[in-house]
Amino acid sequence: MKLTTRQLVFMALLTSISIILSRIASLRISFAGVEGIRIGLGDLPIILAGITFGPFSGGMVGALSDVVGYFINPMGAYMPHFTIVKALSGIIPGIMIMLNNKGYKRPFYIGWIVFVTQLITSTVLTPYFLQILFGIPAKLTILPRIVALVLYTVAFPLIIHTLLIRLGLMNFCRDSIPTK
Repeated sequence: MKLTTRQLVFMALLTSISIILSRIASLRISFAGVEGIRIGLGDLPIILAGITFGPFSGGMVGALSDVVGYFINPMGAYMPHFTIVKALSGIIPGIMIMLNNKGYKRPFYIGWIVFVTQLITSTVLTPYFLQILFGIPAKLTILPRIVALVLYTVAFPLIIHTLLIRLGLMNFCRDSIPTK
């Protein structure tokens, strides 16, 4: 897959925005000295990258935002499990757009993409890894994550759809995503 200069610039910008929103502008709740819940808009640029540029680029933005964010502002030991979760946050929307490449124009379908992505990554995989790695019971983290899932499913599609229109990326999505 060949990336254009414009795609690389947008991907770098989305990576940096994700780092800022995840590491600085997020609400964090700790359990036993370990960050158990982080509520913020850090996944929004990753999902936007997956929708706009496809699964490969979305996965790169997610993985790079986690790794670079760790080196800029570490929060404990580095765990590659969470890098995989962040990469999936960009890969899943890209795959869903490839399956229905006209869906990016409808906020409802973007909401479905956000719901599926956040359900898999933030509501299932992250509590599972927190339980496996740090012994934090999933029942402690699952309820706040379900509340966050509902909020993300409502807010993210409106923000993403508005950004796609305002930044002129609506037609760019169609041109940059490979078809089936």
